[in-house]
Amino acid sequence: MKKLLILAVVALGGFAVWRRLQQDRAELDLWTEATSSDS
Repeated sequence: MKKLLILAVVALGGFAVWRRLQQDRAELDLWTEATSSDS
């Protein structure tokens, strides 16, 4: 039971990190597009 709880916490943490990285990448893409010198 304890192992299952630890596994769930680790999976939740990994998912949170993955979501954060996706958000950061999307924000960087948006910033790059907004500040590009292409007119």
